[in-house]
Amino acid sequence: MPTFAAGKSELYYESHGEGPAVVFAHGVGGNHASWFGQIGAFSKEHRVVVFDQRGFGNSNDVEDIGRSGMTDDLAALLDALKIESAVLIAQSMGGGACVGLACRDPKRVRALVLSDTLVGLALPQHLQPEMAKVQAATAQLSQAERVLGPRLRQNDPDRALLYGQIASFNSVNLKTIKGDFKRHPVAQLAETKIPILFVVGEDDVLVPPRIARAVHEMVPGSRFELIAGVGHSANFEAADEYNRVVLDFLRSLPPVG
Repeated sequence: MPTFAAGKSELYYESHGEGPAVVFAHGVGGNHASWFGQIGAFSKEHRVVVFDQRGFGNSNDVEDIGRSGMTDDLAALLDALKIESAVLIAQSMGGGACVGLACRDPKRVRALVLSDTLVGLALPQHLQPEMAKVQAATAQLSQAERVLGPRLRQNDPDRALLYGQIASFNSVNLKTIKGDFKRHPVAQLAETKIPILFVVGEDDVLVPPRIARAVHEMVPGSRFELIAGVGHSANFEAADEYNRVVLDFLRSLPPVG
């Protein structure tokens, strides 16, 4: 089982395909398996790396620091695989590690895709009251209601079940995970000049499109894509459309080297 060292912990990863590196960082309800709908499509043109963040899937968290160690873990993954620079694709919690590395060491981030996430960003004051209302309104929802859109829950219960089964392999969840991410001002992310794509599901209740779009508009040159009919897990709920949108963005990037 391939692992890399992150402090005292051992974190699991997989590498598929060849080409410019693309690293996928999962959310709190997922692990490396959450990206099963992306590996085949992306590995035709890229080296695809998926991994289990500490405490998730096949990875442990000996230090018991949770989110506080995840940005360093991402850097350690790139070091271990001798990847000088990669496209980082994050979903939900994964945004904290990817935004953190982008702001700390932008040379290592060829491009950034923030999927249903603003984690790791300090929202400006005019957006904070609206996000506080969102958090209060969603606090009592079940995990499925939080992370999967109503159409998938109603029309594809088998896929909704699969989401829960993937999450069951994690040793931590939203209520038990420790630590936190450093939050970076949106302006700091914009100053990196990294190509950025914001992707959000039309029915995302945790990162409403109106808020994600407002943040996108604060990052000059960034792109915004709305995926219809899905919630907080666009890559899982509508893999084909998600893959098309993100691959189009990657193909627009300057060639490596």
